Amino acid sequence: MRRLWLLFAQTVTVVLALYFVYTAVGPERRAPVRAQQMGSADHPAVMLEAGPGKAPGVAVGSYRAAAGRAMPAVVNIITSKKPKRGKHPLLRDPFFKKFFGDRDRDGENDDEESSLGSGVIVSGEGYILTNNHVVEAADEIEVMLADGRKAAAKVVGTDPETDLAVIKIELDKLPVIVLGQAEQAQVGDVVLAIGNPFGVGQTVTMGIISALGRNNLHINHFENFIQTDAAINFGNSGGALVDANGNLLGINSAIYSQSGGSVGIGFAIPVSTAKSVMEAIIKSGHVVRGWIGVETQEITPELASSFGLKRQSGAIIAGVVRNGPADKGGMKPGDILLSVDDKPVADTNAMLNVIAQLVPGGKAKMTVLRKSRETTLDITVGKRPAGAK
Repeated sequence: MRRLWLLFAQTVTVVLALYFVYTAVGPERRAPVRAQQMGSADHPAVMLEAGPGKAPGVAVGSYRAAAGRAMPAVVNIITSKKPKRGKHPLLRDPFFKKFFGDRDRDGENDDEESSLGSGVIVSGEGYILTNNHVVEAADEIEVMLADGRKAAAKVVGTDPETDLAVIKIELDKLPVIVLGQAEQAQVGDVVLAIGNPFGVGQTVTMGIISALGRNNLHINHFENFIQTDAAINFGNSGGALVDANGNLLGINSAIYSQSGGSVGIGFAIPVSTAKSVMEAIIKSGHVVRGWIGVETQEITPELASSFGLKRQSGAIIAGVVRNGPADKGGMKPGDILLSVDDKPVADTNAMLNVIAQLVPGGKAKMTVLRKSRETTLDITVGKRPAGAK
C-alpha cells in the first residue's frame, strides 16, 4: 500500500511539472489586453491595446480630445488693405523706403497689403472673437474655417484698450467653442495654444500657465494677462488658449521676443474680460466704461516713507481733471485712493479696472487717505472718453 501511494505521488509530480513547462514555453493563449480609460472622465489617459504581435500597453497623456474639441472653432483670418495710389515703383523697395519713407509720388499703384491672424467662434450666430490689431484698418476680412469653408466677415465693433474685436460671418452649422473659467486657472495648469502661426496652417502647441494677472507691460491700456510658455508666434494673434478639456481660457494677444520668434513668454487676454467686452460690443457696438478723471501714481517704498504711510497699497492721486467727476466730488491731488465701493485698491492698475467697471451716471463711494485721515467721498461716475488715462 505504501509503495502504491509513493508511485501515485511521483506520477502527480511529473504531470504537474510537464504542465508548468508547457504553459511557460508554449504558444500565447491569454486573451489580449483591451483599451481602458485611466484617471477621470475629465482627464483621461488611454491604455493602448496590447496582445499577440502588438506593443505592450503604454499610458499616454494625450490632449487630442481637448484639441479635437477646440480646433474646429478656431479660424484663420486674412485681412487686406486696398492699394494706395501715388507710389513711385522704387518706393516699394524696402531699401528705398528706409530712406525716403512712405510718401506719395506719381500715379502708380502700390501692392495690396495683407496680413494673417486667428480668431475663435464663440456663437452659433457667427460672432468671432479676435484681436483688434488683427482687423484694424482692414478693408476686407476673410475667414477660413477648419473644415475648409470660407466666408467674408464684417467688423461688429472693436475695443483698442483691451485689443479685442468682434467680427461676424454668415454661415450655418458653425462649431462653437466652450467658454472656460479663467478665474479658476492656476499657475502650472496645462494649456494649449491654437492658431495659424506664420500662415502655415492651424497649429496646436502645449505649455503651462506661467503666471496670472500680468500687467504694467504697456501692451494694452487694460491689462490682466495670462502668461504661458506654450509657443505663440506671429499669426497666432486672436487664437485660442484652452485648458486640458478644450475650454477657452483666453485670446492669444502678444509675445515677448527680441528675435520675433517665440521664446516661451506669451500673453493671452482672459476669457472673462473677452466675454464682457464681446457682450458690450454686440449690444451697443462699443464698450462703455466708468471714468472719474484722475491721474495716478504707484506707491513706492520711497513715497510711503516721505508721506509717512504705514501701508504700501492704494493709488496716489497725482492730478485731477478740472470739472471732472473726481474734482466735483471733492477728490484732491495728494489723496491716496484706498477703496471703491468697498473694493480695496491695491495699485493703479486695480484702481483703473475697478473704476472702468462702474456704470456711468451712477454714484460710487470712494475712500481716500488725506493727511493721515480716511475720508469717504460720493462721486458721480462719468463715461470714459476715448484715449483717456
